[in-house]
Amino acid sequence: MGVFNRFKDIVSSNISALLDGAEDPRKLIRLMVREMEETLVELKAGCAGIMAERKALEREREAVAEAAAKWHARAELAVDKGREELAREALLEKNAHLRRQDALDAQAAHLEALVGQAREDIARLEDKLASAREKQRLLEQRHARARSRTRAGQTLTRADSSDAMRRFDDFESRIERLESEAELAAPGRGGQLEQEFALLEKDDIIAAELAEMKSRSRAGAPKARAAKADVND
Repeated sequence: MGVFNRFKDIVSSNISALLDGAEDPRKLIRLMVREMEETLVELKAGCAGIMAERKALEREREAVAEAAAKWHARAELAVDKGREELAREALLEKNAHLRRQDALDAQAAHLEALVGQAREDIARLEDKLASAREKQRLLEQRHARARSRTRAGQTLTRADSSDAMRRFDDFESRIERLESEAELAAPGRGGQLEQEFALLEKDDIIAAELAEMKSRSRAGAPKARAAKADVND
């Protein structure tokens, strides 16, 4: 396919529609951008070639114009010298160069139009390429975000799985068991305080009971002495 045919296909294409229907939009946009870049290089090379041809044509036209002017001067010289036939021949050469000059002017105008069209095509393709590159950038960003969300979802799925929860429960049970073992191996001050207060409370109960027994014993001693005295009488 020629460069200008490719250019027409590219600029007439609907990038968004092509990407929407593509199985792999990222791959397609990369191919499109590469195709546009290659086509743009060829368009610029073609335009440069036309411009070089136009410059060469301009140099040839200047030479032809100088030659026509020279033959005109010679014709005038021949007329001044009375050499009519020679003047006629000089005028024929002049007219031949003028006809060549007209052809060169027409060709130069055609090349100028081609250069203008090439510049327009290059500008249109550059705009299309800029749009494609922007779409490529957005696609890459969307792909990166999608991959990030996918990885996050996979992580959450693994965390929510029954196997993961079971491992977490087992780990929590191990921690609780270790805490219990540590408490048994080295009880805190709270346990010691409970034991000390329990002993104090137990001492109070025993002391109260002992005091009550002493009181009853003291109260019963006079009665026992009186009963003994009655027996002796």
